[in-house]
Amino acid sequence: MKKYSLDRLREECGIFGISNHDDASALVALGLHALQHRGQEGCGIVSFDGKNYHSEKRQGLVGDHFTDPETLKKLQGNFAIGHNRYSTTGETSLRNIQPFFADLHMGGLSIAHNGNLTNALLLRESLVKDGAIFRTTSDTETIVQLIAKSKREKFLDKLIDALFQIQGGYSLVCMTNKKLVGVRDPFGIRPLVIGKLKKSYIFASETCALDIVGATFVREVENGEIVIVENEELKSIKPFPKQKPRPCVFEYIYFARPDSLINNICAYEYRKNLGAELAKETDLNADLVIPVPDSGVPAALGYAEHSNKKFELGLIRNHYVGRTFIEPTQNIRSLGVKLKLSSTKTIVKNKSIILIDDSLVRGTTCHKIVKMLYESGAKEVHVRIACPEIRFPDFYGVDMPTEKELLANKKNNQEMVNYLKAKSLKFLSLEGLYKALIGEKRKVNYPQFSDHYFTGDYPIKPHDNLKGIKVKQLSLLSGKSSI
Repeated sequence: MKKYSLDRLREECGIFGISNHDDASALVALGLHALQHRGQEGCGIVSFDGKNYHSEKRQGLVGDHFTDPETLKKLQGNFAIGHNRYSTTGETSLRNIQPFFADLHMGGLSIAHNGNLTNALLLRESLVKDGAIFRTTSDTETIVQLIAKSKREKFLDKLIDALFQIQGGYSLVCMTNKKLVGVRDPFGIRPLVIGKLKKSYIFASETCALDIVGATFVREVENGEIVIVENEELKSIKPFPKQKPRPCVFEYIYFARPDSLINNICAYEYRKNLGAELAKETDLNADLVIPVPDSGVPAALGYAEHSNKKFELGLIRNHYVGRTFIEPTQNIRSLGVKLKLSSTKTIVKNKSIILIDDSLVRGTTCHKIVKMLYESGAKEVHVRIACPEIRFPDFYGVDMPTEKELLANKKNNQEMVNYLKAKSLKFLSLEGLYKALIGEKRKVNYPQFSDHYFTGDYPIKPHDNLKGIKVKQLSLLSGKSSI
């Protein structure tokens, strides 16, 4: 899949795993379908029937491949894990689609990974020098290689040995011939939840994947926690030195599906709160509040409700334009945002408009939308963004432009207004963000989120060069497990 635009933060990946169910693979396919927004590049499922592992991987969408009964028949077994891919490291190819499977000395291992390792290149170089042979360009294979080379006897000890060598934001679902294991990084940057369906336990990136299969939400996997499902029982260990959690703030702002629960509150509610806080910080007379669909809708509703202004759908999204459509010619590509959005001209004509979106990355799409609204007869277009200025890139699993490409990194507010051709531009303050999400101000000595996009305060401090950003490995003490 070729990228259409870097003007929107790209989702990381979606993972789903289930234990002890007769329809394991079919349920994984349903779960991945609910998590499709987290990755559309490729999908895969690995199952285990008690003796053998079965693997099917495809490029493209879950619904295009895993709704076929003949494909699911190949994925026999009561245990299965699956993965939706959006590449943050490694090229787009079938070999990089997860879950990965390896036949190790201890037995078979399959692994699905959401996130990004910040020291994968260093580890890969060391492993290759030591004789390891890599089949993919994905950083996930580094974890498999580390597990394979561990000198410890039991799988969990091998896994812990590997986890103490990796750095970054990650959640993992692993499947052996006896266990289903879920792991979340020490800071809890990437999400992972636990569900239950009768006697079956489930690991998933979001609760919306539990809803689609009729499972009950149990709880979130805690930061630095390893959760083991074996013999229909759930066990937990925490081998890492204790860290205060720093979940990715963009799960709240954009990534999670609106109906998914985060801390037992729907992401939709957080986003309405962000819009309400933005309205509190904005004193602006205008006729209409209009969202950029679909990402800006909840915030725009919150803004309109708090400010007592009229909400309208001044922009309509074409849901039938796929990400691979905009390929053929420069003439087609030059149509840009019009392929995905159009204005309701009689609504916006002669109106002063407050245009709401959840974030502003490079600004190219927003520039085109503002132009479209003016061409449709809008009198004024004021842009309001329901998060602070994105000034710093990410390297924990979010694919986004480099620091130099981020609009707010290189321009001040007036320069951004000039670029967008808007009447005005305002972002939600960092204080407003924290009030919307947790009801209190940001604690400077302990930011409750990974908010480095706005602050440059990375959970893992810079040191080694990676994608133009320097990343420092944490020095974690090794630990042992008796399980």
